[in-house]
Amino acid sequence: MNFRLLFATALCLSTVAIAETPKPKRAPSPVTAPIQDVAGLPRVLLIGDSISMGYTLPTRTLLTGKANLHRIPQNGGPTKNGLAHIDKWLGTGKWDVIHFNWGIHDLKYMPNGKRQVEAADYEKNLRTLVARMKQTGAKLIWASTTPIPEGELSPSRRFGSVQEYNAIAARVMTENGIAIDDLNAHIAPQFDRLHNPKDLHYGTEGYQFLAQKVAEEIAKALP
Repeated sequence: MNFRLLFATALCLSTVAIAETPKPKRAPSPVTAPIQDVAGLPRVLLIGDSISMGYTLPTRTLLTGKANLHRIPQNGGPTKNGLAHIDKWLGTGKWDVIHFNWGIHDLKYMPNGKRQVEAADYEKNLRTLVARMKQTGAKLIWASTTPIPEGELSPSRRFGSVQEYNAIAARVMTENGIAIDDLNAHIAPQFDRLHNPKDLHYGTEGYQFLAQKVAEEIAKALP
């Protein structure tokens, strides 16, 4: 009996079996997973990047019994990404309140030395997005972009001025009569304590701190 041949055949068959074994599907994130509306409660939509993803769940908890808090099913990215997806994100349902932000991804420097969305285009894109969201009839709330720490970041990346882009956004929102949730001013006094080292993101306490302000501003706008 050719034991070498038998061993090689068995090894080959086991390798095929392993290769054909389907990988288990990753469970959807509770942050981006769709929710079922509670009948009779207002519908609220959160639009934003990873910072908003961090405060989605604690905000939803704070608004339990007051509103159905949905969010877009992904990181909102820069305003140009918003332009490409806004119709899909808004869908066809009725929204009572939309709490939104774009900024950090826009002012990020790319390998070509330019910001991902330069200031003039940022303003133009914001105006287009605001006009589209106004068509829903929802009350709109703009969230100012939160701070970025000075010094080296991990992973390494560079950003333009948060203050410059927040000023542009504030002008657009004021001209359009849109409420401003100044998350930047809210967290700035606690920023050094709450943000992760060498990062613009937060831990549990930081996101809970932001969520309290977001839930408060949304509650003011509820019908």
